[in-house]
Amino acid sequence: MIEKQTNKLKILNDPIYGFITIPNALIYDLIEHPYFQRLRRVSQMGLSYLVYPGAHHTRFHHAIGSMYLMQNAIRILRFKGVEISLDEENAVYIAILLHDIGHGPFSHALEKSIVTGVTHESISLKFMVALNEEFKGKLALAITIFKDEYHRKFLHQLIASQLDMDRLDYLKRDSFYTGVAEGNINSERILTMLNVKDDTLMVEEKGIYSVEKFIVARRLMYWQAYLHKAGLGAEKLMEKVLVRANELTLKGVELPASKAFKYFLKNQINEDNFTNETLKTFSRLDDYDVFSSIKEWISNDDFILSTLSENLINRKLPKVKLQSQPLSLTQINKVKNKVKTSLNLSDNEVDYFVYSGEIFNQAYDSTKNNIQILYKNGKIKDITEASDHLNIQALSKPVYKYYFCYPKK
Repeated sequence: MIEKQTNKLKILNDPIYGFITIPNALIYDLIEHPYFQRLRRVSQMGLSYLVYPGAHHTRFHHAIGSMYLMQNAIRILRFKGVEISLDEENAVYIAILLHDIGHGPFSHALEKSIVTGVTHESISLKFMVALNEEFKGKLALAITIFKDEYHRKFLHQLIASQLDMDRLDYLKRDSFYTGVAEGNINSERILTMLNVKDDTLMVEEKGIYSVEKFIVARRLMYWQAYLHKAGLGAEKLMEKVLVRANELTLKGVELPASKAFKYFLKNQINEDNFTNETLKTFSRLDDYDVFSSIKEWISNDDFILSTLSENLINRKLPKVKLQSQPLSLTQINKVKNKVKTSLNLSDNEVDYFVYSGEIFNQAYDSTKNNIQILYKNGKIKDITEASDHLNIQALSKPVYKYYFCYPKK
């Protein structure tokens, strides 16, 4: 019997861009791989749907969208006479497709609780190395470009810079799914204005206003979506749940959890002990593991774990104060003493319910990977110098805010 061959030149329908074509069989096989399919089960914006009910899109959506933008960028640059070989084209498609493959469930909360000292970028690279071995070296150039070790630097800038395909997709996509219209950007015009000079990615001067809008949109999306105080409260609550679960597990308490999730609760994982076996286990970990476990922990005997778990599942988020100056130690201790008394907690235990910290928003960093504006006469200026928009220079400075979380009742 003759085996029917799979048609690997598929077309996907995306709500943002319309039809997206998978360019070749290798990309198709990477998308079909279990490592990549896991991204369908990892939310792009973590717990933001507790604030914006529509924000249920996944990292799978974002990765495919970023690849689509890369396809457009390569086509436009070639049209402008920039020579890009087929191997280089394929390599940047692979690199952008896999750039976020190392994100875990509720990634930022995970990185601050049970997988400490290992960034998602580092795990993405580990996945790419493993896939390269499995695909007999076909990802080698993609890895070199991803690590910024390739001699044509603009190719890395398309993947990781202050105006890369990653940012161009997530701003437009997150704006669409949250309904935060201020984050919407004209990615098509920005792409059309891209060019390369002296091996550096630049934007032609006609695109300057679109870049200004991009930087302003990024600032607004951080304050209104990514750092929204209720969303921040939800993320910190998740972090506390994971820290408590990890603490109890290390003390020998057996908590209900999937095999993959239990591995990370029982082992203190860092960069030094992140083995190939750890990577395989990580590849089976997604949002479903974490949430199904937290639902079970509601009935746990430990008061702290059960209370925090119930609060998260039923959206009983902490009260979050966000201000330009940190609260004094006296003010914090006053609240801690009230919560300690009402919940009968020890000095250490109260830290699970009352806590503070800082966040910052920097829409544009003029000290690295600058966005360069290319003029018709060949002159080059940084966007902060080229722009007549006074805010752009101000937006290159980080703005710090201080949060204080405590139970509402």
